[in-house]
Amino acid sequence: MCETCGCALPDRHGPARDDRTVEVLASLKTRNDRLAHHNRAHFDAAGVLVVNLMSSPGAGKTRLLEATIEALGDRHRLAVIEGDLETENDARRIRAKGVPAVQITTGSACHLDAAMIHDALHALSLEALDLLFIENVGNLVCPASFDLGQHASVTLLSTPEGDDKPLKYPVMFRASDLVLVTKCDLLAVLDDFAVEAVAAHVRRLACPAPVLEVSASAGRIDGWLAWLEARLAERRRSVFHPVAAHAGGDLLTRPRSPA
Repeated sequence: MCETCGCALPDRHGPARDDRTVEVLASLKTRNDRLAHHNRAHFDAAGVLVVNLMSSPGAGKTRLLEATIEALGDRHRLAVIEGDLETENDARRIRAKGVPAVQITTGSACHLDAAMIHDALHALSLEALDLLFIENVGNLVCPASFDLGQHASVTLLSTPEGDDKPLKYPVMFRASDLVLVTKCDLLAVLDDFAVEAVAAHVRRLACPAPVLEVSASAGRIDGWLAWLEARLAERRRSVFHPVAAHAGGDLLTRPRSPA
């Protein structure tokens, strides 16, 4: 738990603390959202697609990224920002695949925030990238509340965790643009997990996010790759949009100004 998101504030629900807690949390979110907007302007100006990956620890974020790099590394320019409380273990795994990786060690903070991402961007050349992944700290609670400037948020749920997690952690799943059920190679030996139940729970939260099955270890990530390619295509259309020219009525393609 950490003080940067308010989850460690003492007596958060006590009557004497209510006004102070609301004020502190509102101030934290306001500063973060302002910097997230600034980050997004940088991403938009560079034309890079930024995807925030969230999950509990051990759900397979880094392994999925390794498989994604193997599949897309020859077609797109990729980089990763890694978030963990300690160590550079995950960043080293990504670098071993030949992709730039910036490690953020948060110490006691249970999530990444926009300021951390802004600082990490100094180590990357956004203009040299097509796709930037942010691997958030393993946590199904706080990361969902902090905008980083990303264009899409993806939540991973591994089969050993149980299919009821969307109902237990609704804020995380409501914030998702895509839900990936990972480690689906284990479904044959798990009799208490149903992908259909996950999808039903997500819909119960009024979240329209697709729910896809993947297994990075078994090479079953085609749906995920197709989703990424579609988002990349959308991103490029948003960066370069047609504008009617005055002479001859032709359509010209011009860069979109940063948001």
